[in-house]
Amino acid sequence: MNPFDPKAALLASHAQHVVLIHFPIALFIAGFAFDVVAQRWQRYELAETAYYNLLVAALFSVPTIVTGLIAWQWALEGHKLKGILLYHLVFALASGVVIIASWWLHFRARRRAATAPTWRLAVELAGVLLLMITGHLGGFLSGVNGAP
Repeated sequence: MNPFDPKAALLASHAQHVVLIHFPIALFIAGFAFDVVAQRWQRYELAETAYYNLLVAALFSVPTIVTGLIAWQWALEGHKLKGILLYHLVFALASGVVIIASWWLHFRARRRAATAPTWRLAVELAGVLLLMITGHLGGFLSGVNGAP
């Protein structure tokens, strides 16, 4: 298999999921970091940066979850999930919900011309922890953290 063959890269059963997962993870963690710093030092421009990072993370989480579900259908032909793969799916869905909810908290505050609630940082921290667990389980599935 040629690693530079575009057909092999685009049509592999899970290639798109493996590429897409990095965007919502990195954007959400960066958004959380910007939000913490903005909250601590009352920096509006960093709060704006956090908002846009969370927005793009929320947008990318949808195709990431969809491509994960497609990879499951292609790889296992829709068979019932169990073990690490089931846990990965559950944590991925929970991560997606928390990513979108975190963005929504910021969006709602901006719409009302108010500051976002301070407890949003706890929600975002929970999202980071969920992403860590999801990524860890995904590493086992891909073979990076050991055999599946």
